[in-house]
Amino acid sequence: MKRSLGRIRQLLPEKWRHPAPLVAVLPLSGTIGTGSRFSSSLNMTKLDKQIESAFALKGAKAVALVINSPGGSPAQSHLIMRRIRALAAEKKLPVFAFVEDVAASGGYMIACAADEIIADPASILGSIGVVSASFGFDKLIEKIGVERRVYTAGRSKTLLDPFRPEKPEDVERLAALQREIHDMFIALVKERRAGKLKGEEELLFSGEFWLAPRAIELGLADAVGDVRSTMRERFGEKVRFKTIVEPRGLLGRRLGLGARLSAAESEQMTEGVLAALEGRAIRARFGL
Repeated sequence: MKRSLGRIRQLLPEKWRHPAPLVAVLPLSGTIGTGSRFSSSLNMTKLDKQIESAFALKGAKAVALVINSPGGSPAQSHLIMRRIRALAAEKKLPVFAFVEDVAASGGYMIACAADEIIADPASILGSIGVVSASFGFDKLIEKIGVERRVYTAGRSKTLLDPFRPEKPEDVERLAALQREIHDMFIALVKERRAGKLKGEEELLFSGEFWLAPRAIELGLADAVGDVRSTMRERFGEKVRFKTIVEPRGLLGRRLGLGARLSAAESEQMTEGVLAALEGRAIRARFGL
């Protein structure tokens, strides 16, 4: 029986007898946040099936994350990162992160899911810190004669209300939360980049960001390169790539046919536009 199977195999084309190595490519581009179906934001709900598909790809030798993200939600960044690590351990597959324009803040946290981080020479990495930004409108509404009326149960329910004067104790409370998240981020980077970090902690975890060559010197990345050339070096010139893309759902097909949107869908579209504007503002921090 084995001899017969061997003869049959010899009759098959070379590419079927000895298939080329396969790499699953998972694009991760955009800001990170809860978002909506109209938003390009990255989040666990949106990416879960794509991540699973990448690690379930039959015959895959590795998973390549192609990252282009300036960051966003720390919780969503952490969920995505941990999901990738869990599947990498379960499937026993190596993970490579390839940074395009930027992997900063939450984008860098996701890159830490990889066993190796490889970046374009002009890409930006780092920004290991936490930021919160808002506006204060209390003087504006006073000027135009608007009275703010808020009724709460719980003394901290109006914490950092942008329509009320800022309170020092509220700012300190926010700073304490940011320190906790920052400490978690630092611990994660130390865990994933163990034995590779070379810079002083005060510099590495200051929120500063660098071009790839300097990031490599500091141990935040491993090498300069791109997905195709690097994977060919590792798995041979005949390596194949399978890009895992987001499935186009029923709503996407409806929109393609010019269907009218429901009130909820219109609201989600508005949220998507606002998220896009916020994403542009975050990218602007990195000159993108």
